[in-house]
Amino acid sequence: MSGARRILWAHLLLTVESTLSHPRPLLRTAVLCGTVAGFMCICWVLFLYLTDNNPYGPKRTLADFFTPIAAVSAQLLLRRYYVPEGPGLWRSVAAGVLTAVVTAAVAAAGMYVFSRLTGSALIAEHLVEAKKMLEASKALYTKEANGLQQYQATLRNLATTAAEFAQDEFVKKLLLGVVLSIPGGVFLRK
Repeated sequence: MSGARRILWAHLLLTVESTLSHPRPLLRTAVLCGTVAGFMCICWVLFLYLTDNNPYGPKRTLADFFTPIAAVSAQLLLRRYYVPEGPGLWRSVAAGVLTAVVTAAVAAAGMYVFSRLTGSALIAEHLVEAKKMLEASKALYTKEANGLQQYQATLRNLATTAAEFAQDEFVKKLLLGVVLSIPGGVFLRK
């Protein structure tokens, strides 16, 4: 056998072997990437808390970008299991969506545990700060059509319990992750 054929044959055997050694590559990849991204979100909240920043405030939303990055990373990693033809559209999109679900679940669980451990005093401090920020922007709300109703709705919808913060975390992570994993799946299907 020539050198090129030997390399091609070895590559084909490695591809088949890696596919057979992982019976559920989509599930394994999504859970791995989602869990890592979820723990990164938890670490970000802990970092904000330990640096005397408001862990419930606007800086917390910077961790929302971990979810789409993890979804696209899962889609990229999934491609190595389906080397010759690629994972296809449905597998690629499913990997991104499943990664977003796992990330959102881990981050929400972490936010719930964090909120329960730190107590209601930190939430009360956040609510005082959030209401001050809303009061400062009330003039902007009143300039818009239905602005006063929007202001009242925003004030009413502020999270006040650990469960509400966890729900908010889950919804935001899931929404952004799913929306951005669909185009990632389209581009990374082959």
